[in-house]
Amino acid sequence: MASPLLEGSPIPPTIEWMGEHIRLIDQRKLPDELVLVDVYSVEQLCELIVELAIRGAPALGAAGAMGIALASVQGRDTAEAGLLLKATRPTAVNLAWGVDRALAAADPVAEAVRIAADDVAVNQAIGAHGTAVVPDGARVLTHCNTGSLACVGWGTALGVIRSAHDAGRQPSVWVDETRPVLQGARLTAWELQQLGIPATLVVDSMAGSLMAAGEVDLAIVGADRIAANGDVANKIGTYSLAVLAQYHDVPFYVAAPTSTIDPATPSGSDIVVEQRPGAEVAEVGGVRLAPEGMAAQNWAFDVTPAELVTGYITEEGISDRIE
Repeated sequence: MASPLLEGSPIPPTIEWMGEHIRLIDQRKLPDELVLVDVYSVEQLCELIVELAIRGAPALGAAGAMGIALASVQGRDTAEAGLLLKATRPTAVNLAWGVDRALAAADPVAEAVRIAADDVAVNQAIGAHGTAVVPDGARVLTHCNTGSLACVGWGTALGVIRSAHDAGRQPSVWVDETRPVLQGARLTAWELQQLGIPATLVVDSMAGSLMAAGEVDLAIVGADRIAANGDVANKIGTYSLAVLAQYHDVPFYVAAPTSTIDPATPSGSDIVVEQRPGAEVAEVGGVRLAPEGMAAQNWAFDVTPAELVTGYITEEGISDRIE
């Protein structure tokens, strides 16, 4: 049940409700091949979420709701399914948000389909508002993957760039590779190629030098959770970019739906940061780089203080604070 708003898009919906099961893009296979996976159980969906076959805060919101829908049509205990789904990724607030919305609905299937459709519309609204901060010919730095693949469709931070491109602003993109899982190199680069937007891949540690050389006009990132005070949890490396951007006087924007704002979390210090396996750091594509037995720490996210954020771009507009 793809959104009509995605008609003609070169990138298919990241996740869809197929009547009695779920179909999603297996992001582990990109950029080599575009593979669609049919999901028939909550346990299978949980495994795919943990293994990052589907990821990105808005996409996880839809996945959470569809997981409850799946449990519902199969006559399973939906509350139990909700606990399983929420346990997979503790930092991304949209996952729990999607689960809770479907659990509270009289018809979980209809609610899941509604969340998916709304996601595309919300992201396009974020893009329309965000175009205002993208000057003609802007060189935009982005981190992780915040495009169609991170959502049901269109994208948040990358959706802003996409909307600016469609509006004739002719942006180009510096794509952070985003270690350790390389969502920038594998996913963002692939999406930008599909969309025909000029882009150049760089190692994460090159961002500061690019800013110092005057090669970055603005940075736009997404968010996995925004605390009530405006602190932002996002892919590891975002905090470093924000510090560099402030030092070099480069505007630093966060693009996310209002569903990513968590009023129940007072500040960034209250956000639980997911700890992922050290093998993701010690290996690339299954090839080990570090010596056997070497310890590796792998925090999946970091927290950027609100004072480092130039503005928040949501479907409601652009603001310099969270209210």
